[in-house]
This record gives sequence, C-alpha cells and structure tokens, in this order.
Amino acid sequence: MSARDLVIGFDADDTLWHNESIFERSHERYRALLAHYHDTATVDRTLFATEMRNLDLYGYGVKGFTLSAIETAIHLTAGKISATEIRELIDLGRDMLAHPVDLLDGAADTLAMLAARHRLVLITKGDLRDQERKLAKSNLAAHFRAIEIVSEKNADTYATIFRRHAIVPERFLMVGNSIKSDILPVLALGGAGAHVPYHLTWAHERVEELPCVDGRFFELKTLRELTAVIERLV
Repeated sequence: MSARDLVIGFDADDTLWHNESIFERSHERYRALLAHYHDTATVDRTLFATEMRNLDLYGYGVKGFTLSAIETAIHLTAGKISATEIRELIDLGRDMLAHPVDLLDGAADTLAMLAARHRLVLITKGDLRDQERKLAKSNLAAHFRAIEIVSEKNADTYATIFRRHAIVPERFLMVGNSIKSDILPVLALGGAGAHVPYHLTWAHERVEELPCVDGRFFELKTLRELTAVIERLV
C-alpha cells in the first residue's frame, strides 16, 4: 500500500476539538438548578434515560440535549419548574451552541501534515448546523477531501460512505475517541482504527472492552502519535 492509497477518516468532537467537557459543565449547571428538587444521582440517571428515549427522534447534539433537559426538569419537579428556570435551560443550550471551538493539542499540525500525503475524510455525527458551525470556526475544513455529517455511526453508515467515495475498507484508517462509534464499525468492515481517548466519555459511547484485532487496532495517547501508526500501515 502506498502512502497515497491510504484514506484516513477523522471524527470531530473530542478528537479534533473539545466537546464533552462543554457538556459536562452544562450538566453541572443543570444539577445545580435542580438541586433543591432531587439529588445529583437521580438527576443524572433521569436525564440520561430521557436522552436515550428521545435519541431516535432528536438525534445527537446540543438541541436534543436541551429538549431532553427541559422534559426531564418538568418531570422531576412534577411540573413545578418555573418559566424563569426553563428560560435558564434554554440559555444553557444557547451558551453551548455559542461556545468557542477549542482544538485539541496537535490537531491542526497533524492534519496539515497528513493532508499533504493522504486523502482525509471527516466523519462526524450530530446536528448538521452545529457541526457545520464548529467546522467553520475550527479552520480545519480545507484539510479534508470530503466531509460527512451523519445521524449515526455504525457499520451501515461507514459502508455507505465507502461506496460514495470509492474507499476500499482495507485501505482505510479511522481516527477517533469513541471505540463504539469510531472504531468497532470500521474494524467490522475490514478497516483499521486508531483510538485517541478523551478524558471524558459520554455513557452512551462507553464499551466494556477494547477490541482485539492484530495489526488493525491502535491505542494512542495523542494525535501526535498518529504518524507512527500510519508508517506501519503503508
């Protein structure tokens, strides 16, 4: 395989820029708002259950989170939550959407270096408008030959992307922070995965065990270690 034969896919949230830390700060504000109604564990458990129940309807992202947060607050307060408090939740969502895009260490340099030698594809899930906003603010878009913003990341999604862009799975490397969304589906299709863990992981994205696939799964500490992995693949 030549260097130019290898196609490299990148996740966006918590791989190229910070995302889950923004949600965690919002969760802290949310818990504080409901603290005089319920304890933290109850608030977290109920909100997560609401998000999972609404996932097929709202999808991923800030807007779905905000709607689920409002629904949960109404439920946990038995309808006693005030209009002022609901406004606080709406403002919480607005703040998240307006948050600056903070790149992870090595993201800009690594993409610039790899784009000169390989075909790069961005594959991220979430709200279309919000992901487009973050990508524009990141100043990273020019490094990618293709950009795919999808509603879910599973084997069917990746297979569709492979067909659309004439990507051979065995010559594809996916880079991301989520074993569940970024790595396992690609490995199932015959590709390779480079896992770059983020210090926070949403419960919905957690898996119990790391994949055991010789020569196709790589565990990295930072994006700066990616070049060494690519050298092994080409």
